Amino acid sequence: MNTTTAMNTKTLVIMALFTALSFVGSNVKIFGSIAFDSLPGFVAALLLGPVQGAAIGFLGHLFTALTSGFPLSIPMHFVIAVSMAITMLGFGFTYNALKNRASERVSLAVTGIVGTILNGPVSLALSISTLAFLAGIEAAWGLLALLPVLTTAAIVNIVIAIALFKTLERVWNRGR
Repeated sequence: MNTTTAMNTKTLVIMALFTALSFVGSNVKIFGSIAFDSLPGFVAALLLGPVQGAAIGFLGHLFTALTSGFPLSIPMHFVIAVSMAITMLGFGFTYNALKNRASERVSLAVTGIVGTILNGPVSLALSISTLAFLAGIEAAWGLLALLPVLTTAAIVNIVIAIALFKTLERVWNRGR
């Protein structure tokens, strides 16, 4: 087996592990269907790359919605899963763009802020827009009450993800 195939296989296995951890995190609810499902996606976006993190973030949200009974409807949760993928892409691309241009601390701080904004207000704006289309603006504005909880959950997930990344990065780089 050549090195490229081995690396692809290794990456797929690690993605499967992170996806499984996302499912476990989906069972640790913070508020309703808000859970720790995004934590593995954030770690993967830093460790494996933005696209891999996006796939894990997308699946992680679908697992959370599934274990919660799709409280906002399947179409709404699909849109939220897409916004999770966008969040992981933005988070991972931000880190990759900054890691060689700024100190590690600054890179991770800015990346964390971008992730929080994407995972909180931006994702909520997409959800509000979708719900307004599906059920009317009156129903959609009710989601605005989730902003403090979503933002807090994003911060907690991202802080833990960065701490895990810094620990796993050393092991990951040794194994390459």
